[in-house]
Amino acid sequence: MRISVLQKQIFTAALASTLSVLSSAAHAEEIKRTGIANSTFPISLTVSVPANSRLVFVSGTLADVANADAPKGSIESYGDTQTQTTSILNKINKLLAAEGLSLADVVKANVFMVGDPKLDGKMDFAGLNAAYGQFFGTPAQPNKAVRTALQVAALPMPGGLIEIEMIAARALPAAAAHARKK
Repeated sequence: MRISVLQKQIFTAALASTLSVLSSAAHAEEIKRTGIANSTFPISLTVSVPANSRLVFVSGTLADVANADAPKGSIESYGDTQTQTTSILNKINKLLAAEGLSLADVVKANVFMVGDPKLDGKMDFAGLNAAYGQFFGTPAQPNKAVRTALQVAALPMPGGLIEIEMIAARALPAAAAHARKK
């Protein structure tokens, strides 16, 4: 059997195309984070999540009681904004761990804060960032999520100064993404 030059060219092109597809399938796209230039602020400006990712949505989470001796439902019982933020981020980290993820996988955070009476009714943005910066953009956990923080009129928990909801994502390996499509 004799193969013509045209058949060889067609076969070679088809083989190259197949190898290209297989090569790109072997390399899963990764989550891309764009930080603030020349800044250590613990947020990203953008986060891009590829289609082959697993998403986990964490509902709004409130702090645990920090001081059981304080009056129930008081700010003193849950602590200041920094204390409450630390409590919430530790709780979310445990929730994510149950899903096989961690705070390093968080791509989006929404923060809802009420005004702190000690700050004339203004939200304690400094307290938020003091705690938040211990969990994001650190040498141990350099990933930063995009984040929105805003002041609201009230939260569902008396004494609560802050509520946080998050979205975590992990890009699936190419083989797992391909298997999911079947």
